[in-house]
Amino acid sequence: MYRDHTKTVKIGDRVIGGGNPILIQSMTNTKTEDAAATAAQIHRLEAAGCEIIRCAVPTMEAAKALGEIKKQISIPLVADIHFDYRLAIAAIENGADKIRINPGNIGGADRVRAVVDAAKERGVPIRVGVNSGSLEKHLVEKYHGVTAEGIVESALDKVGMIEDCGYDNLVISIKSSDVLMCARAHEIIAEKTAYPLHVGITEAGTLLSGNIKSAIGLTLILSKGIGDTIRVSLTGDPVEEVKSAKLILRTLGLRKGGIEVVSCPTCGRTRIDLIALANQVEAMTADIPLDLKVAVMGCVVNGPGEAKEADIGIAGGVGEGLLVKKGQVVRKVPEKELVNVLREELLHWND
Repeated sequence: MYRDHTKTVKIGDRVIGGGNPILIQSMTNTKTEDAAATAAQIHRLEAAGCEIIRCAVPTMEAAKALGEIKKQISIPLVADIHFDYRLAIAAIENGADKIRINPGNIGGADRVRAVVDAAKERGVPIRVGVNSGSLEKHLVEKYHGVTAEGIVESALDKVGMIEDCGYDNLVISIKSSDVLMCARAHEIIAEKTAYPLHVGITEAGTLLSGNIKSAIGLTLILSKGIGDTIRVSLTGDPVEEVKSAKLILRTLGLRKGGIEVVSCPTCGRTRIDLIALANQVEAMTADIPLDLKVAVMGCVVNGPGEAKEADIGIAGGVGEGLLVKKGQVVRKVPEKELVNVLREELLHWND
């Protein structure tokens, strides 16, 4: 598989590529200049399962704030730079574990070399990022539009700029909001380079549309053995990105651990507020470190049978529900006690 043979790259105390586990990334949406607020958000993301965090660095003040942020967090920090090569150098000097640049928009070869020299001096990897929305005019003309082939050519051209400076401590990201184009681009580039790939669908959208597009796109890419880190890009709280990324990896069998909650759709037999119940159970199980499947079923007619593949579950009734283990009814429970009883069972699962 591709990811088993990609080059290994060290980011802070984490290693990607070479068959190492796929790591989850997100990006802060606070003002990076506000170190306290940014660190607080990163703590929330860490708690949700984020393993690498990226921060925008639009100003010199933001670059200098990275040093203070780094003191307060425990996951690697990536500095996201556009246009000003001096910000990239300052970010490196202030402790960034990796920088994200597009070498095509930070100036001429001398400026690219200055950034590379700073990164080389401190062993900081560079993520070369290219988006379909910023594809160069000559490539649009060459391929008669924005295409997967054009995105790949642009990315490899930028990689070549850094390699010409004598540096190969690189990660590549090629992104598009067009899911199928993005997937095709990753298939092409995986055949052409051994650098680790950061994968995601850019500008995916809001919680609903963004999750659907990201799930489809990441499945198309990851299932082919491509991708070493991922980000689910959503318009909203970045914690939701991390939750979605974890679920995508777990669904594809690329990560284990954590409770998976399955629930049935509502129907005319439902006599319990199943939607609220399922949401309560999902929230309640988020902090329980078990590798289990928990079922939340809406009725006692088919619930126990439908839940037989789960380790444990509850099935609603009229004012009461059933506690079910491996499809077998254990006992009846008053409706208002269902979630608490389920939590107690989970907390004492290995007793």
